[in-house]
Amino acid sequence: MTNAPRLEKITPDNIEAALALRVRPDQEHLVAPVVKSLAEAYVHPDAAWPRLILDGDRPVGFLMAFFDIDWRGDGSRADVRSGLWRLNIAAGEQSRGYGRFAVESVATEIRRRGGTLLTTTWHPGEPGPERFYLGLGFRPTGEKSEDQTVGELHLR
Repeated sequence: MTNAPRLEKITPDNIEAALALRVRPDQEHLVAPVVKSLAEAYVHPDAAWPRLILDGDRPVGFLMAFFDIDWRGDGSRADVRSGLWRLNIAAGEQSRGYGRFAVESVATEIRRRGGTLLTTTWHPGEPGPERFYLGLGFRPTGEKSEDQTVGELHLR
């Protein structure tokens, strides 16, 4: 990191920069492209929180969080969760602390909203982000979301 990273809402002024972000080619099957995330944010405006990650004026990543969703999807709202929905760190920007910054930013927003638990999912194995999430303190719940591991981080 050269400057303190920051988050910005996706706007007409930065949408092209967000859409241009690409993960490494060997990771493309592990995370949806930003364009899909923005389409999902459009159809889930009450839950989705898409943000561009900038270092100075340089786009380095994209995150999308979710807040207070019915995890089971059965309408009972018995299992309401918040967490990290997507994380795309640009290929040339990985291993520079931007992913950690993104997770910490989502944790801060969940705490601000009164939450104490951050949920995310990841594809297990290499070259996936499992070691990254485990290193941040996430623990697998034993659940699967499609073929992804569900993990949670208890917030203090």
